[in-house]
Order: sequence, then structure tokens, then C-alpha cells
Amino acid sequence: MVNLVHVAKKQLVQRLAKMAGLRQRAVDVDDAGTVISIWVPKDKLPAGPTAEEMETERRKKETKRNGGRLSVVLLHGFAGDGILTWVLQVVALARHYDVYVPDLLFFGGSVSPAGADQTPGFQAECVASALRRLGVERCVAVGFSYGGFVAFKMAEADPALVVSVVATGSLVYMTRSTSEAMLRRLGAASFAEFLLPNDVAGLKSLFAAGTYRKWWLPDRVLSDYMKLMIFNRKERTQLLEGLVVSDEDAAVVVRSYRQEILLLWGDNDSIFNMELARSLKEQLGEKATLRSIAKAGHLVMLERPRVFNGCLREFLLRQSR
Repeated sequence: MVNLVHVAKKQLVQRLAKMAGLRQRAVDVDDAGTVISIWVPKDKLPAGPTAEEMETERRKKETKRNGGRLSVVLLHGFAGDGILTWVLQVVALARHYDVYVPDLLFFGGSVSPAGADQTPGFQAECVASALRRLGVERCVAVGFSYGGFVAFKMAEADPALVVSVVATGSLVYMTRSTSEAMLRRLGAASFAEFLLPNDVAGLKSLFAAGTYRKWWLPDRVLSDYMKLMIFNRKERTQLLEGLVVSDEDAAVVVRSYRQEILLLWGDNDSIFNMELARSLKEQLGEKATLRSIAKAGHLVMLERPRVFNGCLREFLLRQSR
């Protein structure tokens, strides 16, 4: 039986990305077999597909690129892959910015060997390595939910690469106390139970928690979505376990971020609520700006794309000056 979500993704979502000038490539980021699948501006692709050829091309174009368009990296959350999450932003941004959309490890086409590090820090390292191999020298990291944790890690580890951050529905750290309070509010025993549902009813609950306006989708579509998008359950469960840190370990000076940070939130986010957003703004200090979008939940970039994209473009315009 045809998977309707697969057809929609291929015939609509990926076609829109290609019309916006992006192409999908696989980039080897180490010698252990770690591969990042990433959508890349087609005019930034080197002639050869190998890492060595990419590096040669990067060096040839480095001077030119440093004076070129701003690169924007879009990092997805746990319920989808890169292009499915961000296609509406790709269409809005690609004319004026170099947009890169990776699949994080164990999502989409990105893979890593057994026993790999399961922390946001390793995800950040792999994405940064892929970007460097593609010739990206400076970028704005835009992270949604789990992708926001990765964006903050990239900014912390490589401030020369990440010049500013946009985080939506995310935090710098997921402390144990925050995670326990969140799970109580969501009525879930674990993040794996909530984010990796085993049946259509669980997926309905996940989407209901993620949106302000309740979406109705046929059970057939939801079932096809699960078959296409929810895989690598063991590895993703380990990613969720690797996300949570003790309150003591998280007691770091987050004000040390040098980058300008935009916190762009759905005003009705029931997962990472506005209380968490305001607390994060206070922790980050004057470098951070908090903006909320009315009548939008956790999936704000899909529920209110025009407003979200307008806020994002306004921020990116300042970074381009």
C-alpha cells in the first residue's frame, strides 16, 4: 500500500525545496561512518561529491564566501526530519540567504555507528563538521525544540561559526527538575513515551500537545506518518536520555554566550511554555530578545508561518549588516 505521507513529502515538500534552489546531499563527517544528510543551496555544491573535493572547493571559494550571503542553518525537533519541519521557512528565506537544512543523527538520512555519543554536543559537532566541509564559515543557527539544544551547543563550542542563535520552544539545558515538571504537566511517564508513540492515539496526543488549533488528520495519514518518520527508536530513546542533565551540572553561566539570541515562541506552547521562555530570557541576559506569537503552540513555524517568518527575517536582516 502506498504511504501517503511519503508521496506528499516527495511530491510536495521536497519539490518545494528544490524549487527554492536546494539539493540533498550526504556528507561524511568522520572516519567512523557518521553521515549527515543535509539540504544545501545548489550553487554552493562543489563539482565532486567527496569530502576531499568539498574541502578543495571550500578553500578556493573561502574569500568570496566570507563576503557573500548570510548562511542560515535550520535544526529540526523530534517529531520530524529537517525538510519536513522547515519547508515553509526554506521557501521564505532561500531567495536572500544560503539555507542549510540537516537531518540530525538518527533522523532522516543521517546515521552514526553503534556506540556513538548520544548527546546534543555530539550532534552539534557533527552538524558543524558537515557545514565546514561544505564551506560554511559563518551562520545563524535556528533551532526548534531538540534542535534548539543542538543550536546552543554549536554556539557554545564554535562561536566563530555560529554568529547568532534563534531558538524556538527549547532551552540551553534540560535539567532533571525541568524534565520532571514537564512530564507531570504532559501526563507522560517519559519523553520516549511522549515523543515516540507506538500507535495512532499516541501520535494524536503528541500533535494535540504541539498545536494551538487542533489539527484533524485521518488515521490512515497518521499511521503512514508513524511508519515513515518514527524509526530508530532505540537510538532516539538514548538521545532523549542524553538530553537530561542534573541541576548541578547545568549550573553554568549561560550569560557567557557572546552571540545575539532570539527566543521566538508560540504564546500557547504547552510543552515549553512561556514561563520557561521568560526564565530562559532572564538567564541569558541582555544578549537575548524574547518574542511571542499569539495563537500558536509548540509548532509555531507551521501554525503561524507568515508571522514566524517575518520575525525571523527581521532578525536575520540585522545579522546581515
